[in-house]
Amino acid sequence: MKMKKYTAATMVEAMKKVREDFGDDAVILSSHVMKSKGVFGLFQKRSVEVVAGFDKQSEKKSYGPFAHSSAHSTAITETTEQLQKEIQEIKKLIKEMQKNDHTFEKYPKELLPLLSTLRNQGLAQEYIVQIGDAIFERMKRDKIDFVESEQIEIMREWFSDKLQNVALGGISYQKKFINVLGPTGVGKTTTIAKIAARALLEEKKKIGFITTDTYRIAAIEQLRTYANLLQAPVEVVYNETDFRTAIEKLKDRDLVFIDTAGRNYKETKFVEDLKNLVDFSLEMETFLVLSTTSKEQDMDIIVERFEKFPIEKFIFTKTDETSSIGAMINLMLKHKIGMAYYTDGQEVPEDITEADFEKVFSLLLVGDPHV
Repeated sequence: MKMKKYTAATMVEAMKKVREDFGDDAVILSSHVMKSKGVFGLFQKRSVEVVAGFDKQSEKKSYGPFAHSSAHSTAITETTEQLQKEIQEIKKLIKEMQKNDHTFEKYPKELLPLLSTLRNQGLAQEYIVQIGDAIFERMKRDKIDFVESEQIEIMREWFSDKLQNVALGGISYQKKFINVLGPTGVGKTTTIAKIAARALLEEKKKIGFITTDTYRIAAIEQLRTYANLLQAPVEVVYNETDFRTAIEKLKDRDLVFIDTAGRNYKETKFVEDLKNLVDFSLEMETFLVLSTTSKEQDMDIIVERFEKFPIEKFIFTKTDETSSIGAMINLMLKHKIGMAYYTDGQEVPEDITEADFEKVFSLLLVGDPHV
């Protein structure tokens, strides 16, 4: 076998040189990127070094420049497996879409735009079907073609019935401790600051803060920054004794907001740690914060992990970062837990809305958190 080493600025240039010498039947034996140091180690230049060869005896068996490269064969295998996986995912998606479309076949064309909107919003299929059936039955009973406004009114009645026993609205101001739970990254600290600022500015309440998020220094400093702006005390809690001490220190406060640690609460251990740290027997309202940018399946697991906690309502964050909010409705209906607030930005205290039926219903229809 004849072998030769090539150096070029790019792989394309190197391969061009290989083909000029050996043609399309060349075998790439090795290739790697090299870096040459510039002045004082700066301005490094990159180049490609390729070792190629040609064996006339294997000419008939060769199918291109990479025919005898085991590394390339492995790459082809891995690429093929990845493509097969992606094809299976696409087939699964198409099958699901066909299933949905088949479900909608029983409805007249007047209903399809509304039902498609609900599906795009991520509302669960079972609820979409129930809504479609309710509208369709009314159409058949009254023997008329329903306009959009009448369809929406029937849907409003359906939601009103389903949510009649699900509480909506913010903190009650009847309990001293406001406890906020939730996984990492959902915006608990910012959300607490928004609610606390409104309690101070609008209700003239004396407020204080407790944080159990001792795993992240940045989280403590963030809360302290908000507390300084609101001229409110902050107590950092590491254990049960600290928690009791903090309660005593803040006994003169009207409201005390508890910012719990953001952890991966899909792991039961962290849930138990939280249960042992915070005294849930106190006069307390507890809210579970979830991000609308999370997968619904993941949010559902979190809710189940906290099923033994006295969760009053959900707080949904980052509605401005998603185009579909159906998961909010799905979780409320499935777990029979209401909604206190939803947030749509980082501004304190502006970007938070207290939930009520009309706002939630409008949010589902248009997907606009500013409605």
